[in-house]
Amino acid sequence: MGLAALITAFVAAVLPVTPTEPTLVGLGALAAFTHVSPVTVILVGGLGCSVSDHLLYAGGRWGGHRILGWLSRGRSTRTVTNWLLDRTRRWGAPIFIGARWLPAGGSAGAVLAGTLRWKLRRFTPVSLIGSMLWACYATMLGYLGSSITGNPLAGLGISLLVAVVLALAARPLLHRHGRAMTAPDDTATVADHAATLPDTTTTSAGNAAGVPNAEPAVPNGESARVGLITV
Repeated sequence: MGLAALITAFVAAVLPVTPTEPTLVGLGALAAFTHVSPVTVILVGGLGCSVSDHLLYAGGRWGGHRILGWLSRGRSTRTVTNWLLDRTRRWGAPIFIGARWLPAGGSAGAVLAGTLRWKLRRFTPVSLIGSMLWACYATMLGYLGSSITGNPLAGLGISLLVAVVLALAARPLLHRHGRAMTAPDDTATVADHAATLPDTTTTSAGNAAGVPNAEPAVPNGESARVGLITV
């Protein structure tokens, strides 16, 4: 695996507008064809994804409501942001790891974490774990496809097809969530609702160890539908 290929993997992972998944799948297929361990690709790709997360997180801290509102103009991103807002109150940080397998879930989750004012000591481990797991998934998809077929192009095609099928399978779940959780008269924006959520890094008075609450309280007067908008 050449240095140019690894640089490509890192840049594709850092820049949110680049096709990171096809790049890692392709490099995984190339690694299998050239009999190179995929571990380096996974580490470089995962690190690049985490760097991208932290840039988006910084954007969320600096202008989260504006950026979150801009991201939410797209239906898929708006739906996954609603999905995250609804589940963050119940599940906390781990839900951001699973969101990486949803359309635009990684980018939306990083901006949302910044908007919610998560501390870096809370966000960084989630970002690193999620990034490495996702990079492993994408790289090994190409690696296994190429290993099974013995042809990097055929392996790449099959692996990308599997990735597309998995992504399409997630969409109906998100849209069912959006239809089920949205009232007809709900016209507020994601950004406005995100502002009503408390800082999830606060601790309770009786928590001597200072461990963040697993389930932040919803402010008085807020309903269980905080953070949801019409999709």
